[in-house]
Amino acid sequence: VQLQASGGGLVQAGDSLRLSCAASGRTISSYAMGWFRQVPGKEREFVATIDWSGYHTYYADSVKGRFTISRDNAKNTVYLQMNSLKPEDTAVYFCARTGRLGYSLQSSEYDYWGQGTLVTVSS
Repeated sequence: VQLQASGGGLVQAGDSLRLSCAASGRTISSYAMGWFRQVPGKEREFVATIDWSGYHTYYADSVKGRFTISRDNAKNTVYLQMNSLKPEDTAVYFCARTGRLGYSLQSSEYDYWGQGTLVTVSS
């Protein structure tokens, strides 16, 4: 499966962005998905995850209440709606697919990764 993340860009603090992760090659409808982010020189960190059905989600404390992960299995796509963006949200955002139905916070449980999309939030 190939994952293509898009929607990143340069925004100001307080603005919103919606990232998309389109899958091709194979369906992602039977798998949990996640978003991670990475700042150069730092470890990749968990942002949000969603189970196969879309009913169960989990967020990092740093984004809880501001970000929303969702999925459209008919479109083979996962989204990350990011509101009230802060400069500390600046990072390359990656989408990834697990090999399981239930969501996961652990990057080691994700077997396919997209190429990343850059989000830059200016103060």
